[in-house]
Amino acid sequence: MFVRAVLSAPLSVDATSERPRPFLKWAGSKRQLMHALLPRVPARYARFFEPFAGGGALYFALCPARAVLADTNARLVRTYQGVRDDVESVIALLQSYPHDKAFFYQLRDVDIDARSDVEVAAWFIYLNKTGYNGLYRVNRSNRFNVPFGRHSNPAICDAANLRACSLALAGAELRVADFEHAVRGAKRGDFVYFDPPYIPLSATSSFTSYTSNGFGPEDQVRLRDLALRLKTRGISVLLSNSSAPLVRELYGKGFKVEEVPATRRVNSDAAKRGAIAEFIIK
Repeated sequence: MFVRAVLSAPLSVDATSERPRPFLKWAGSKRQLMHALLPRVPARYARFFEPFAGGGALYFALCPARAVLADTNARLVRTYQGVRDDVESVIALLQSYPHDKAFFYQLRDVDIDARSDVEVAAWFIYLNKTGYNGLYRVNRSNRFNVPFGRHSNPAICDAANLRACSLALAGAELRVADFEHAVRGAKRGDFVYFDPPYIPLSATSSFTSYTSNGFGPEDQVRLRDLALRLKTRGISVLLSNSSAPLVRELYGKGFKVEEVPATRRVNSDAAKRGAIAEFIIK
């Protein structure tokens, strides 16, 4: 099922003028909030930390020289590793994959964790581009279970953007880690951006199955406490979350909470997509 690519010469910085964009469609993506996030980024910082990597919208907008990107989703982190370290092989695999329902389910059922980073990256990107609404969802056995999507002509391989993202990831240390472990080593003058799974606006709106472990209320409290500790150490902290009342309660002291309009395009329920208010927290 997997092909072997013939590697080309290493890509130079001048080989593309493409500005990197997130190459994955991701629930909670911050691409459409860049106008609100970028003015709140410190003018200067030493290292950039993003413990909930997700689609990496802010990372690719900033392209920091030194960074730590982390996530508990090992397949996501391995996808970034595959794109960073061997993007031409990832591109070759993606270009060989057909937009076909039978192939989708065949690839979905592969024991991908036993494969190389390149194969994980191609698997992840293909399923993301061709699966239903771009969702990443797993069951309790960590098996990807999103069905085939209704796409007429999905952009399975955007080679130019993948190459640009590979260059942008060159200065990133990638970690499979809980958010607390991800920021170990952060020092005064560093900048940390937390974009966790959001506190649900209602009892039925929770979507925390990015990994099989979820992200519960106690994790939200642990995150708030960590943000306060980082602040006292002279580390700049920026957070995103939903506009749920609990968020204002959690961040009522020691933080500045600002409401911004957002648009959610990824949700299993089409009725829950569209305009929504979110909080940016400093």
